[in-house]
Order: sequence, then structure tokens, then C-alpha cells
Amino acid sequence: MVLTSKQQKSLELAILDYLLKNGYENSANAFQAETGVQEDEIKKKGDLERKWTSVLRLQRQILDYESKITQLEAEIEEGPKKKDSKSGIPRQPAKYELKGHREPITAVCFHPIFSQIVSSSEDGSIKLWDYESGDFEKTLRGHTGAVQDVCFENSGHLLASCSADLNIKLWNTQSNYECIKTLKGHDHNVSCVKFTPTGDHLISSSRDKTIRIWEVESGYCIKILEGHEEWVRKVIVDDESNIIASCSKDQTIRLWNFTQGICVGVLREHSHDVECIAFSPPNFDPLTEDRKGKKKKKLPQGAYLASGSRDKTIKIWEVSTQQCILTLEGHDNWVREVIFHPDCKHLISVSDDKSIKIWDLRESRCIKTYFDSHNHFIQCADYNLNDPVFATGSVDKVVKIWNCK
Repeated sequence: MVLTSKQQKSLELAILDYLLKNGYENSANAFQAETGVQEDEIKKKGDLERKWTSVLRLQRQILDYESKITQLEAEIEEGPKKKDSKSGIPRQPAKYELKGHREPITAVCFHPIFSQIVSSSEDGSIKLWDYESGDFEKTLRGHTGAVQDVCFENSGHLLASCSADLNIKLWNTQSNYECIKTLKGHDHNVSCVKFTPTGDHLISSSRDKTIRIWEVESGYCIKILEGHEEWVRKVIVDDESNIIASCSKDQTIRLWNFTQGICVGVLREHSHDVECIAFSPPNFDPLTEDRKGKKKKKLPQGAYLASGSRDKTIKIWEVSTQQCILTLEGHDNWVREVIFHPDCKHLISVSDDKSIKIWDLRESRCIKTYFDSHNHFIQCADYNLNDPVFATGSVDKVVKIWNCK
């Protein structure tokens, strides 16, 4: 490549500036003698360093683009696939970026009926948005610490929230989100809340190593489940059985009988904190070889459990045998959320590596990755079953809404 005379002069002045600034006086004098450039001609200080860092930044971008090109080429080689009209996977770019929180987003949850989504944040607030228009609607205040999780009851009449202030709050969505109850009992940060399918009970998990079952009508704690040795990060309920699942900083997943309040299984294979879990939806395709042979045999809800961990892996467990049947590797940082896709064939995951990944569970591989989906760690996600829309929340204080096709 040949430089123009102007470009050559600019480069020579940048080199001279660098030599003088770093004390290479002899080299600078020799350089001036050979090139004819003079110190008083230098107008931009630090020009060489700026150009050098720009080159490094461009090299990193080139590597990212090459990775994306490789991924797209692989998809082209596979050929066009038949479109599934039932629902789809998230599509780039994000439809909306919802901004308003002053601290990282901790949870997002779609309303089961209306076109609303709530987000919680370490700033102690809960915000309500219209995901169809991207409009902000309302801020709920009442917690005195970081709000860790939010969850709607199946009818959408109640919203539950939990916080580092040790409290759980119930909000009546039919009376302008009025706080109607505050549940107290946990001795440390409350990390997760989930309603049972009937809405009669609420289940919570905490850094105090316990899981509590609350009666919604009275607000009383009726059961305490103990067994985890560390912070219980998440708790979920299978809508069609009496099984509760929980995951913990102790690197285990526990299965509990809701009615009896006893632990019926401990799943151990992760090598770091287990951050998230999810039950498979109904009519799920079999994943094990013995079940695959049974044609048209769909599995009931909760047949499988997915878990994501700080060990950067996702594991799929068969609940009936309590065995790990599949390990998915690909994330470069902690896995923060796993969601079974309603088409019963795919899994969506988000991570501190700022990516969203789509996994084909039948082929046991990642089929799509959206790199740099946020500017910081992605901490939470939710999929709207009534309207194919996906939401993510991040440490960058932004909630993103993604259309699915």
C-alpha cells in the first residue's frame, strides 16, 4: 500500500511526537534529520497511540464478524427449513429498549393476559411497561432493598415481589397495583418467588438456605423446606404435579414433594453454583433413545428439567430417573436463565457473556447465537406464551423486547 504525501507526513509527525514524548531524543534527532519533519509542525499530540488502539479495536471487531459469518455460512449450508407457524425464536434487532431503572435489572415477567411486562431492579423499584408499544406505565415502590424477583399469579390478579429487605410483597393488579400484603419470615435476602398453579400458595427461596411455602389468603408461612447447604437461588413449580425444584449455591438441584414438604431427590453434576432451572412444557419430544423409539409418544409437562450454572454449562435432567441426559456447552460465562421454548424442541439461554443462545435439543447443539445482545451481563429473561415475544434484562439497566417469528 502506498501512502499519499499528506498521509506520509502525518505518520512521520506522529512517530516524531511518540519519540519525543517517551524520551528517545537521539532517535528523534536522527529521525528529523532523515525525514525533514520538525517538532513545531506537530499539531496532534498522542496521534500514534490513538491510531494503534484503533487498529486493535478494529481487529477485535473483525474477529467477531468472522465468527458471525461462519455461523451464517453454516446455516446457509443446512438449507432453508420449514417455518413453524406455532411460534418462533427471538429475532434481532430488539424491538424496544425499555430504560428507566437506575441500577441493574434482576427479573422480568410478562403478564399472563395483558400486553404488560414488569421488571425489577437493584434500585428497589418495580416498573410496569406496555411491551406492544414500548411505553412506560407505572413504578411500584415499597421495598427498601434491591428487588430480586417478580412473578404473576396465573390469572394475573396478583403480582408477587421479593427483596434483599427480607420481605415478600403481594400487589393487587386489579386495584392499580396496590400493595395488599407483606410477608415476613426469611432471615436473609429473598431471591425468588413463584405462585402455585391454583394461586392459593406462594413459594419463596432465600439466602437463609430455606424454601418457604405461604398461604396467599392469610399471608402465613405453612411450611419450611430445609436441605440446601447454601443460598437457594431459584425455586420453580411443575404445574401438573406436586413437584417443586430448587437450585442453590451449594451446586445442587433438589426436588421436593409439595404436599408432604419432603425432599425426594438431589441432582449433583454441576461444578459451580446453579443459577437457574426450568421444567419442560407439556407434549415434549422424547430426548432419550429408549423414548425416541416410541413414535408419536409425547411427554407430560415436567418430564425434563433444565439447569444453568456458573460452570458455564446447561444440563438437561430426566425427572423420573433423576439422571442428567444431556450437557450443553457454549457459553463463555455464567448461565443466568434457561427457558424451554413452547415448540417443545428448543431451549433459550442467556448469560453473563452478553449472548442469547438457541439450542436444538434433538440435535444437542446450539443453532443460533446473538452476540452482544446487551452492553453488560444478561441477568434474566422471560418468554410470553400468549404472544411470541421474548424479554431480557441486564446489568446495563435496560430491558429489551424481542419479536419472535
